[in-house]
Amino acid sequence: MPESKLRRAHPDYILMLAVAGLVIIGLMMVYSATFDWSYQKYGSSFRIASRQFLWVGLGLIALMVMAGIPYDWWQRVAVPVMGVALLLLVLVLFVGDERFGARRSFFGGSVQPGELAKLATAIYVAAWLASKGDQIRDVTYGLVPFAILIGMVAGLIVMQPDISTAVLIVLTALAMFFFAGADIFQLAIGGIVSGITFLVLINQLPYARQRIDEYLQIWRDPTRVGYHIQQALIALGSGGLFGVGLGQGQEKLGYLPAAHTDSIFAVLGEELGFVGCLVVVGLFVLLAYRGFKIALEASEPFAALLACGITCWLTFQALINVAVMTGLLPFTGIALPFISSGGSAMVVSLAGVGLLLSVSRGRRVGKQVRKGERRRAHLDRRWGNRGTRLSRSGRRAGAGR
Repeated sequence: MPESKLRRAHPDYILMLAVAGLVIIGLMMVYSATFDWSYQKYGSSFRIASRQFLWVGLGLIALMVMAGIPYDWWQRVAVPVMGVALLLLVLVLFVGDERFGARRSFFGGSVQPGELAKLATAIYVAAWLASKGDQIRDVTYGLVPFAILIGMVAGLIVMQPDISTAVLIVLTALAMFFFAGADIFQLAIGGIVSGITFLVLINQLPYARQRIDEYLQIWRDPTRVGYHIQQALIALGSGGLFGVGLGQGQEKLGYLPAAHTDSIFAVLGEELGFVGCLVVVGLFVLLAYRGFKIALEASEPFAALLACGITCWLTFQALINVAVMTGLLPFTGIALPFISSGGSAMVVSLAGVGLLLSVSRGRRVGKQVRKGERRRAHLDRRWGNRGTRLSRSGRRAGAGR
């Protein structure tokens, strides 16, 4: 059978149900968080929420398009995709909309190049790592060019400034580097250098340093917790086990900053209670499980790395948002995927899910697979040959063996 021929399978219905559940809950919470504000500003309680319904519709179209495109096509266009993302990251610094002292978006905040950079980085890093094979353990072929690549993307995002998105991209890239079989010692060095770099950057940005100081103050004197975290904890505590009821929350009425975006998990906790929070966290856990299962069952390196990258990105972002709202991490303006209000974030996140579905449905087959034999790709990880199996046949001829 030709190498380019794809073996089709059913899409991952469990993944689709998990994402559908998150999107539906998100739409309900965005409406609940904005109906009063929308009525006071526009005379219609649905005006602001209607935009989110529109973005969800566009995101579903993006999901279906991405799911229908064979995933290996993205390996061939990884460089142009990354080039477009870098170009937008540069342009936003000069012609982007300035909001709250930052230039992160176009068209009044609806389109954020940083969101596209998350998906573009996952695609490009997957293609780059898949082409290197065992050479990623060589410092000159692996760690150094990898650090330069990720540092360039993160640096442009930090200049906006947007520390949280830069941290998320670095964490996702490091996870993919680890998944690809990188040397643990090199990975540790990369993580340490990245951490030191971000600490230096934080000290140079007054708003970031203030947030770190507020967070550290919690541990020194819990009675002097920052305003945002204080309101988030009040909202979560007020919800109790089952919540005060959908639409009945009070913290969203001017007390909780960015209630429909960064703080929507706190609104959810107040209105749907501990049980509602558990449902949302459970759906993200299910998404992570299915995403990593797709990565483990992928038949070639690029597919496995791409699935790993997208899953890590969405999972890490959800984890950071929940940790911030519960006071476990310093406050940062990062949205909760599929739940928070936001145009480009919703479209790009659903497009990422479409890529996961594409990987789960279409798998390359280099030669006939015997009946009952399961073909997996293999990556030599030096830890007893456990974990993902990524095939050597999928690597380029020039990759080290």
